[in-house]
Amino acid sequence: MEAYKQCYSITAQLIELVKKKSDQKDFINEMEELFNRRQACLSLLSPPKTDNEKQLGQALMQQDQELKEVLQQEKLTIQQELKQLKIKKSSNQKYVNPYQALQTDGMFYDKRK
Repeated sequence: MEAYKQCYSITAQLIELVKKKSDQKDFINEMEELFNRRQACLSLLSPPKTDNEKQLGQALMQQDQELKEVLQQEKLTIQQELKQLKIKKSSNQKYVNPYQALQTDGMFYDKRK
């Protein structure tokens, strides 16, 4: 029973952490620590024996689904930011050196020495 409650509270903390997303370095470290604690807690779970444990198990499954959705949304946000950063880097490079990507079609090479 205690393991169910502990997993439930850790998962709730994870969801809140991902939703508020504070400082990047602290965010990643805290998230990693919570995931490790949650994994250890999940390994301690045994099949539910009482009705109360079954209800907590169902609530934990719903919470897990919500966590997956929030993490998926965060992943999409990060992918979009990386894509925008790549485009920005490319456009800055073209601005700094506009003749770098020019094609040299029709160039004549003299084979004689």
